[in-house]
Amino acid sequence: MSALSRTWKAVSSIKLHWRIMAGLVLGGLTGALGGERVAFLGDIGDVFLRALNMVIVPLIATSIVAGVAGLGSGRKLGTLGLKTMGYYLVTSTLAILTGLVLVNTIKPGVGADLGISGEVPEGIEGPISSVTDFLMRLIPQNPIGAMAEGRILPVIFFCILFGAFVAQLDPDRRRTMSQWFDSAFDVMMRLTRFVIAFAPLGVFGLIAKTTATVGFAPLKSLGIYALTVMIGLTVHFFLTLPLLHWLVARSNPFRFLKQMSPALIMAFSTASSSATLPLTMDCAKNRAGVSKGVTSFVLPLGATVNMDGTALYECVAAIFIVQVLGITLTAGEQFLVVATSLLASIGAAGIPMAGLVMIGVILTAIGVPIKYIGLIIAIDPLLDMCRTSVNVWSDSNGAAIVARSEGERLDSGS
Repeated sequence: MSALSRTWKAVSSIKLHWRIMAGLVLGGLTGALGGERVAFLGDIGDVFLRALNMVIVPLIATSIVAGVAGLGSGRKLGTLGLKTMGYYLVTSTLAILTGLVLVNTIKPGVGADLGISGEVPEGIEGPISSVTDFLMRLIPQNPIGAMAEGRILPVIFFCILFGAFVAQLDPDRRRTMSQWFDSAFDVMMRLTRFVIAFAPLGVFGLIAKTTATVGFAPLKSLGIYALTVMIGLTVHFFLTLPLLHWLVARSNPFRFLKQMSPALIMAFSTASSSATLPLTMDCAKNRAGVSKGVTSFVLPLGATVNMDGTALYECVAAIFIVQVLGITLTAGEQFLVVATSLLASIGAAGIPMAGLVMIGVILTAIGVPIKYIGLIIAIDPLLDMCRTSVNVWSDSNGAAIVARSEGERLDSGS
């Protein structure tokens, strides 16, 4: 094995978030020492963001169709499916509203100096004037055209409907269609992982350009932004979800937290709800006493469509970027952010940094170019680990609440 191969193997064995942190530090040092001469390194970051933009529409489309079609017909789902989806919609909405209140109260992006003041994008859409206006934006005249133009909200709406009607086909054709979309989604997951593997280089280039042109001033604003996200995640993790657990499941939420702690620790360390799923199911069944029937339905579905932490993060991040650009969103536009965050969280893949991909969904919904994701990419790894823990904690509470609604006792586990 050559020295180059050994070096590549050693680097690739390091966790992604540590490689991104290394890119952040090296980019900062390079920009500080090189000054304007190294500003061209920002092109590396622009190439990475372009690749990230490339995967958004196909990832969203295949993820949503595969997930919705995989639920089966309404008759098959029955009350268990309705309870599960109802819980997911409620908790994701509560998470988004928590983030919305905090980002409008703290205003982390207002007055922030990130070197782009006054760069108001030309394509930003006007305010939503009525329910009819919102529906006109939601329902595509041409779904393929919406995909080509990157108008994500109508794409999500169409894919949800498409998946729902795939689920209504006869068993043989439904199986064929579901297998095709499952395979396509698997391909897009692999492609997305490939693109995200280059995040350290993207961060290096973006940070080098930023520090070369405006110095380290952005770090203060990014710190306030990160604090806003962390406060929101903390409120949802320790207040909203335990309160729902106590009110509906009628058991001690903090004892349940202890029972699920191995899965939550793994979720934090891997930043992947999908990778954590086997352990989440084991903890729910063998430590918390949730039945196999409930865990095998609720938790895999949750790892696919229930992303409370990601939804909260997407809302805060999108409005932070808009604040940095000096744009004031109307109530209608903020409602559009909430609705898109909710729908985008359904299509968020359970892989590291998938939430960063979904930010592009929110930005394009309000007409802001995806290139502005570069403002927050450097600080994303830690937030990714935290929001994944919130995602898994929400899934776990969903399993407990659904189990209780089915007449199960929750305290029989260890």
